[in-house]
Parts: sequence; C-alpha cells; structure tokens
Amino acid sequence: MRRTAALLAVLLCAACGSSVAAPGSSSPASSSAPAREPAVPPVPGIEAEAVQLRTDEAIGGQVQVRVTATGTEPFTVTSVAVDSPGFAPLPDRAVTAAFASGRTIDLPAPYGDAVCDRAAEPATARLTVVRPDGRTEALRVPLAAEVLGRIHEERCAVRAVLAVADVTVGDLSADGDAVTGTLTLTRAGDDDRPVTVTRLQGNVLYDVVADGLPRTLEAGESTLEVGLEFTMTRCDPHALAETKQPHLFLLGLQVAADDEVPADLPLDQAQRDELAALVDRACA
Repeated sequence: MRRTAALLAVLLCAACGSSVAAPGSSSPASSSAPAREPAVPPVPGIEAEAVQLRTDEAIGGQVQVRVTATGTEPFTVTSVAVDSPGFAPLPDRAVTAAFASGRTIDLPAPYGDAVCDRAAEPATARLTVVRPDGRTEALRVPLAAEVLGRIHEERCAVRAVLAVADVTVGDLSADGDAVTGTLTLTRAGDDDRPVTVTRLQGNVLYDVVADGLPRTLEAGESTLEVGLEFTMTRCDPHALAETKQPHLFLLGLQVAADDEVPADLPLDQAQRDELAALVDRACA
C-alpha cells in the first residue's frame, strides 16, 4: 500500500516490547544538508533506474534496479547492487539476466541502513556484466534514484524523532474479539522538547484505537503511555488472502512544532502472532 510518505523500517526489541527505529547508520542524523558526492560518468549502452514496486514495499529494504540495454551489443548481468552514499553498502546479489538491444529487466537489489550525513544521490548500479566474447566487466552505471532519495529522507526523519523519544509497543494480549496493549514514549536523551503522537491508523484487516490522540510527552516528562485496542475490520476471504502488509499501521509523530513524521507502529513477531490469533477468534 503506497502512502503519501513511505512506510519506514523498524528495529525490533523483544525483551522490552518492539521499538520504532530508523535503520542504524555510521553517523548520527544531522540538521545540516547531507554532503553530496560527484556524479559518475555514463556507461555506453546501459542505463539504470531505481524503482520501488508494491512487492518491494511489502518485503521492505529493497528496490528494483531497472536496467535497459540502450546499445546494439548484447550482454548478461550476473550480479547487481545499489551503490548510494546515503546507504550502507551491501554485498552484490547474484542474478542471471540476458539483455538484447532495447530490453529492460528489473533486478531486485537490497539497500543498507541510511547514512544521514550523506545524500542518497548521485547513486550507481553496481553491475557485473559478461560480454558476448566472454569478457567480464565490473561496472558502475549511473542510477536514476529519486525513490532512494525519498526513502533516505523518511528514514532519517524518523531517526531524528527517535533521538528525542523512543517508541515501544508492549503488553499485547487477547481481550475477547480484540487485542489490547500500550504504546509508550520514553525520553531518549537530553532533548526536552515535547513529542506528540498525532495519529494511529488501521489497515485493510484491522482497526486500531489509541486512547485520546493526539497525546503529548511534555517537556520535563520521561514517559507517556497510550492505551491501544485492535479489532477486525474485515473477515472476508478476499481481504484475508490478498492483504500483503497486515501488520503495518501508520503512526504519526511530531517533535514540538516540526512537521509530522510518519512511521510504522513497531510490532515484533510475538505481537504479530497475537494479531494473527485475533483473526482466528473474530473471523471464525
């Protein structure tokens, strides 16, 4: 499900309840503009673009590198990776994709944790290419990567909020045809600005009610607890079978008078299992 702001990644904490978190980086988020690196020259005969399909959003942590053969010579790609200064590097992913002139193929490629003091662009697609005569080349192809810039901005915005107050979900338990629990904000450091939970939205399968929103962790307060109640919205077989992201709930967070930052409600596997059991009870 595409949102006006993409769903963001979470780090899970099973011992204390799961915690909203942007992926880690080698450096903290900065209020100044991220540094931008020089562009990479084009590679004759090959173009690349990063795109994010609905399946990529459901899986999380990956995009498609859309490679197009713009020259006349065929070639085969045997590995692919996203190479962006705004994301920690990951190993190349092995693929086998044969290109003739004009052919376009999407190659799935993961991206690493956001590095918030570096811009996401200019980015490249790191490709291993085999030519018709058997020569193998390691290429860095300029990558049109607007989608990576959006993901980078959103992840770093979440990280900035969590530097002020951490967010956890705890005590999820069955309550008849509902599941109840608590959402807790905990002051994370010396920044004493207020943090507001502005909204919490359900999804195709589940409705969720958070007590009294908006609620604010005020300056001078160390914790804020908000009651949660999950109930079923739909039980029809089509919705149950086709929903790809049943455990994604949009959580709005706001520091002082800053813009609202959308994040995912953090749910660990045990909490997701509790919601799955609600389907069995309420939809029997």
